[in-house]
Amino acid sequence: MQDLAVHKAETLLFFTLLQLTVVVLAGRLGSGAALRLGQSAAVGEIVIGILLGPSLFGWLAPGAFGYVFRSVPGEPMQVLSQLGLILLMFQIGLEFDFAHLTERRHRRAVWWVAAAGLAAPFVLGAAVGWVGAPVLVGQGDRLVTALFVATAFSITALPILGRIMIEFDLTRRPLGVIAISAAAINDVVGWLLLALVSALAVARFSAGGFALKVLGVATFVALWWWLVRPLLKRLLRSAAAGGRALPDHLLGVMLAAIFLSAMATYQLGIFAIFGGFMLGVVLHDEPAFIAAWRERIGQFVTVFFLPIFFTYTGLRTDIGGLDTPQLWAWCGLIVLLASAGKFGGSYLAARQVGLGRPEAKVLGIMMNTRALMELIVINVGYDLGVISQHLFTMLVIMAIASTVVTTPLIRRWLPLCAPDS
Repeated sequence: MQDLAVHKAETLLFFTLLQLTVVVLAGRLGSGAALRLGQSAAVGEIVIGILLGPSLFGWLAPGAFGYVFRSVPGEPMQVLSQLGLILLMFQIGLEFDFAHLTERRHRRAVWWVAAAGLAAPFVLGAAVGWVGAPVLVGQGDRLVTALFVATAFSITALPILGRIMIEFDLTRRPLGVIAISAAAINDVVGWLLLALVSALAVARFSAGGFALKVLGVATFVALWWWLVRPLLKRLLRSAAAGGRALPDHLLGVMLAAIFLSAMATYQLGIFAIFGGFMLGVVLHDEPAFIAAWRERIGQFVTVFFLPIFFTYTGLRTDIGGLDTPQLWAWCGLIVLLASAGKFGGSYLAARQVGLGRPEAKVLGIMMNTRALMELIVINVGYDLGVISQHLFTMLVIMAIASTVVTTPLIRRWLPLCAPDS
């Protein structure tokens, strides 16, 4: 019996290592190809992750696909995906630079664009989710599905947007300040909405249970901001006084803090990734620590864990499952309305505060970038059971489409903008 258990463990290890080898190398190929095509590296990693799933690899070579990804249970990849996602969400939380909101000259534009870029896609998403739920989801709470699709429509991918802005040298231009600030507001509100929708789903639509979940989330945020934040900042200052921003003992403490934060939100019933994200947010103003984290841990998370998450999403995505004209019509409608809501709302808001047409177009297309953040959101919705396989695939296609168009359209419209914009 012991020999059999050892054999099973070794078999599981072999196939997990095989999967990781394929995923990491494919991720590097995808990112390199995307950069050569003028796209963000993350776009290539997302696309290659989808192609490793049943949409292409499983379709072209079902035997090889089954051998690599179906020979053993998928729990190891799932756990690695979730672990990497917690660390990634911590890094995303660190990227939230709230100092942008202190720019007085552009504060009005920021709030207008943030509000319109959130409200317009939210309304359109709610309408699509409500009307489409009986067709695309079937059983389940129609309101929760509508709220979830509305939230998914509202997200802007702050990390990917930041990378694109660096490529175009927009980080210190007014357009960049407005875009990154409005995106930060959108994402903060979007994550709060997702937490509330998750709580609503987990509470099984009980008003009392939902209220308790909301109270738990609010208490968690307050404790982390006013209790955990000062303690961690004191630890960081103590380490900095010793001459190193992230010594080994502090790295161990921070990893433990991330995992404990994730465990806390899991116990609240709103998914462990929120804990990682919130801990990153409370340390967003520690530049020395952030730089040290990027140097020691950030690249490993990006190169190793991020492709695992994209492939895990790809294994859930079956584009071939959209096998009727009706399903493709719904998919086209979702892509169209999601982009129209985010781009159109942001564009009109930018024009309202006095920006020119080219500037408003650039701002609108930047706000329409979804990519990674959208994939995280829809994976949460799929795990909650509030969206179906078909709707999941449609939202993945929407996330990719809205991101792929960003770089070429910025390259086309940015030269038309005023030099001081």
